[in-house]
Amino acid sequence: MAPSRWIRPEVRSSTVFSRHVPDKVKEKKILISVLHDMMNNEVFPLFASVGVAVGICGMQLLRNITTNPDVRVTKENRAAGVLDNFKEGEKYAEHGLRKYVRNRTPQIMPSLNGFFSDPDLPTN
Repeated sequence: MAPSRWIRPEVRSSTVFSRHVPDKVKEKKILISVLHDMMNNEVFPLFASVGVAVGICGMQLLRNITTNPDVRVTKENRAAGVLDNFKEGEKYAEHGLRKYVRNRTPQIMPSLNGFFSDPDLPTN
């Protein structure tokens, strides 16, 4: 059967392809092709960094929903309006990480920075 000249070429090629190969096989081949292209060694750091970022966002979202005194999930709590709960707000703002970092120097590696910036280095 010769293809009709009145059918657009892109429609004709897809109908010819679908006659010979079932849809499930086409979908599986496309999925395997995409996964094969994505599983290069260069992609793993990107997956790791995006995974860490999504994890940090998820943990912050969970922390805000569960412990933030300004977030009210239930309808009864939302109906209460603005509350004067300064102690709860201070407890939320002064969490453990902030207390730990408060009296430290704002450096990532202070001992290494001190070693390389100290003018009294021994000379050989």
